[in-house]
Amino acid sequence: MNIMDYDIYLGAMYSMEYKKRVRYSETDKMGYLYYGHYATYYEIGRVEALRALGLSYQKMEDELGIMLPVAALSVRYKQPAYYDEELTIRTNLSERPHRLICFTHEILNEAAQVINTAEVKLFFVDVNSNERVAPPDILLSKLEPYFT
Repeated sequence: MNIMDYDIYLGAMYSMEYKKRVRYSETDKMGYLYYGHYATYYEIGRVEALRALGLSYQKMEDELGIMLPVAALSVRYKQPAYYDEELTIRTNLSERPHRLICFTHEILNEAAQVINTAEVKLFFVDVNSNERVAPPDILLSKLEPYFT
């Protein structure tokens, strides 16, 4: 999915929401959430989306021997987020993982307006060999109910 087409995309096969308040240390001189911190918010969304499925990043690394490095990131800034504002990070998976796993994110302000969208593509890597590998079966099985 092209990030510019994201506005017209209406659904996802798996979706999870997480609330995060903008801290003072995350803002710039104007009181806006500094643009460089958005990637951290996307990571929070991904981590919590996997956790909601019963699978943590730590388990993937320590028990399954798989890491998820970022291959690509596309962002669209629509409106600023402000200091002390509670944001909703909506994380979506619209297709089954294959060689890549592609998360789309929406950040909503307190008025439930989408202020930011992003697409983050990651790939699966063996911790020991640093070689690309297939998605772990446990991840695929946990996602299966959302893609049938």
